[in-house]
Amino acid sequence: MSLLFKDFKSWKAYCEEEKLPLYEAVIQYEQNQRGAGRKEILEGMVAAYEVMRQAIHTGLTEDMTSVSKMINNGAKKVFNHSVAVLSPDFQKMIARALAAKEVNSCMGRVVAAPTAGASGILPGVFYTLQETHELPDEKIAEAMLIAAGVALIIEQKASLAGAVGGCQAETGSAAAMASAGIVYALGGDNDQVFNAVAVTIQCMLGLVCDPVAGLVEVPCVVRNASAASIAFSSAQIALSGMDAVIPVDECIDAMHEVGQSMESRYKETALGGMAATITGQAIAKRVLIQDIEMLSDEEDVE
Repeated sequence: MSLLFKDFKSWKAYCEEEKLPLYEAVIQYEQNQRGAGRKEILEGMVAAYEVMRQAIHTGLTEDMTSVSKMINNGAKKVFNHSVAVLSPDFQKMIARALAAKEVNSCMGRVVAAPTAGASGILPGVFYTLQETHELPDEKIAEAMLIAAGVALIIEQKASLAGAVGGCQAETGSAAAMASAGIVYALGGDNDQVFNAVAVTIQCMLGLVCDPVAGLVEVPCVVRNASAASIAFSSAQIALSGMDAVIPVDECIDAMHEVGQSMESRYKETALGGMAATITGQAIAKRVLIQDIEMLSDEEDVE
């Protein structure tokens, strides 16, 4: 890949040498890969962000009941609950992350950021960040470009797929992307942006992918909310100047090593973890019978 995307160290070095903000290097990458103009790339980011906002709106206003019934309008319950555990902003952020991911589980339109299974994290984080700090769409678009750069490096050095690296590769990567975007948007320097990524990966390391009945619903939806929370905590830590100790590139290397050593039953196979519980197995059996009945009905119609 061109310019910078071998590791975080070379991304930083390139930007410092060329006197560029981190997001401009990602724009250059996009220009080289797709032949797109700078304006087109930025407009594309804003358009993607609008899809994220719409997913949140859909999840908080329309019926979000999945075919399996495991997803049943949880985001609205959180959003409208009378007790805020920490603050109304935190409550909204959790609800928004849940909402966007519920839209995915109910076959709605989302932005895979970096995957559909982690599609609630960036929307919940960036929507709430923008609202809280009154940031323009342009600043969020730049933060999203930095998040994309983070994902490109993780993809090369480790993985973004639950089937390869467990849930650490999906929700963990999304949380790292979001934390980097938060720090940038709030004025953090390059070291603080990358430190946020390192802290996030340390917090998410080893998370398995164990979808009940093989559906990207449980525990996937609630993990989007918890990962969004970790993104904010990591950003707060990084902005304060607290050191992650282990450099970001080494954290991604560790993520790769853990993913490689993780047993296959913890990699989206629905054979371990929550999927292997008594209730998880009962749900899987019910969903399978339901699928067979639906198939029979379709055949009868034909």
